[in-house]
Amino acid sequence: MIGIVDYGAGNLRSVQKALEALGRPAIVSGEPAALDGCDRLILPGVGSFGAGMAELSARGLDVYVKERVRDTPLLGICLGMQFLLETSFEDGTFAGLGLIPGQVVRFREGKIPQIGWNEVTALRTPLFAGIAEGTRFYFVHSYRADCAGEYAAAYTDYYGAYPSAIARGNAYGVQFHPEKSGEAGLRLLQNFCGLKRM
Repeated sequence: MIGIVDYGAGNLRSVQKALEALGRPAIVSGEPAALDGCDRLILPGVGSFGAGMAELSARGLDVYVKERVRDTPLLGICLGMQFLLETSFEDGTFAGLGLIPGQVVRFREGKIPQIGWNEVTALRTPLFAGIAEGTRFYFVHSYRADCAGEYAAAYTDYYGAYPSAIARGNAYGVQFHPEKSGEAGLRLLQNFCGLKRM
């Protein structure tokens, strides 16, 4: 069973539907008691970093996620990926979950937000098994990860290369939306469902 962490953000049902298309049962819940029975967790997200982290904290889900990731694979999607980092500078300075060293910064060039399909390269981690170098995924974001190369699981070029996937231990994150990225996105979600615990 896959648990989709509900902290009041939108876009949860589309992730659930993508998993159902793969034959992977998933529940959407903000209750730790319900998520306890799940062997994988997905942390989606749309909206602003500060507001999202405030909702996670108000529901006790920040502490819960940090405890579960010790022995449970976790996938952060879009804003959910950014939550995995230490600090965000979106409309202020906000602390993240700190599961992966790094920060969230705004794009300095180009049309903001980046909206649409873009290539993902320098693929690492089993998340990308069977996915070709340069495969295009769907992005919608104004802020991006800034972290050391050892935590970058893939890169995308948007007026300069930046980490579009990150990983450390059981914590994985992708800036793009796999649930909106066709067959490649479904393959990535399938790979996540098959990950071994670290």
